[in-house]
Amino acid sequence: MYLSQETITLLKNFSTINQSILIKEGNKLRTMSAMKNILAETQIEEAFDRDVAIYDLNQFLNCLSLIPGAEIHLESNSIVIEDDTNSVDYRYSDPSVITTPPEKELKLPSEDVCVVLTEEHLETVKKASAVLQIPDVSFVGDGQTIHLAVRDKKNSGSNSYSIEVGETESVFQFNLKVENLKLLSGDYDVIISQKNLARFQSHSRPLVYYIALEPDSTYEWRYYWLQKICDKS
Repeated sequence: MYLSQETITLLKNFSTINQSILIKEGNKLRTMSAMKNILAETQIEEAFDRDVAIYDLNQFLNCLSLIPGAEIHLESNSIVIEDDTNSVDYRYSDPSVITTPPEKELKLPSEDVCVVLTEEHLETVKKASAVLQIPDVSFVGDGQTIHLAVRDKKNSGSNSYSIEVGETESVFQFNLKVENLKLLSGDYDVIISQKNLARFQSHSRPLVYYIALEPDSTYEWRYYWLQKICDKS
């Protein structure tokens, strides 16, 4: 079996979420952070014919780079990476030491806010966070527009950055850490549940991330909707 560059790119991204991975038999990759606040899953073109537990994913990827274009064989105790003259015998890890996603498919408990984030939006927000040295980013809805804002949640007088990304009839502030936006570059459909969970679906790949939001997030759609009715009466 040969691993495509696309699969290697996905594995590199997954290594930023969790240094370890348990690749299950088949053509799906799934990983979850040690804090269990990020889950990512995708489909790949290759099919694994057995479960493969890798404790240090970056080390495994570096082994692949030692023999560019090598074929890999899934043996009983190890992955053999080889070409005509070189080989690496990379031993499997104990699956019990790897944080893995639950077997049951994760679904959003509700779909309350929908927005499209472009690659430019995401890169700009990360840059703003680094420049302003603020680790927090928020989806903020004021009943008309949705802004993606980098600001200190605990200090209203702090420096801030904001960009308009959509429209809404709801009032909310969904907070997350910029460091949890471990997404491959690209555009994403984002659906947010008021139960503090967001799904980021890639436009260009069969790739999805679930990211837990901060517990101080707020959602006030019902209140705002009722208030509008009262204002009109």
